[in-house]
Amino acid sequence: MDADAFSDGFRDDNETALSRLGSSKSLYALTGGEMDADAVRAAVAAEFALAGRTFESWSAGEANGDAAALFGDVAEDARGHRDVADADVDPDADDVHDYPEYDVLADLDDTVARAGGLYGRLVLAHTRTEQTVGFFVGDADPASSNEFRGIRDDLDGRLADALDLLSTVCDGDDDWAAARDAADAVVEAAYDDYVATLEGMGVKPKNVC
Repeated sequence: MDADAFSDGFRDDNETALSRLGSSKSLYALTGGEMDADAVRAAVAAEFALAGRTFESWSAGEANGDAAALFGDVAEDARGHRDVADADVDPDADDVHDYPEYDVLADLDDTVARAGGLYGRLVLAHTRTEQTVGFFVGDADPASSNEFRGIRDDLDGRLADALDLLSTVCDGDDDWAAARDAADAVVEAAYDDYVATLEGMGVKPKNVC
């Protein structure tokens, strides 16, 4: 196993889930059906805020220098992305989406699993940000669409960094499998939440493509 095979296998096996999590219905679920610019910004800012907290915590307690540095860099990115989206959002105090994939990430406690979980989160965030760009394009708001293109590009760069980290920390098939399990669990949690949220809103997720 190597990083390219890991990435290809992860994306192939999660293709349907990632496609749906990158759809307009996913954004509809994250905003609770409030498809206006303020609601979209608040929803995505909440995820960035959670990412900043999570990866900063990982960085502070990480013994592996490469992993600690990348976790810290991703945390810093996420805080900047939160500020771009909506600097005032607090996921603990505001009425925003819960993002249960962060419960999965919180349970990861070793470097290999965290590297895999980071990769899963970055793929998921990149996928969602593509849809956010599309929302603002459709909303005839080129300034906002360009802001989120910048976020998308940042995430794309960090995906390469995460694969480099996986190559560094994974030593043998067992490590690659553990990293893959963590990445899959992040997407699975997000997808299960997507289905449950839409069903609670009276929308059939199976019709989303």
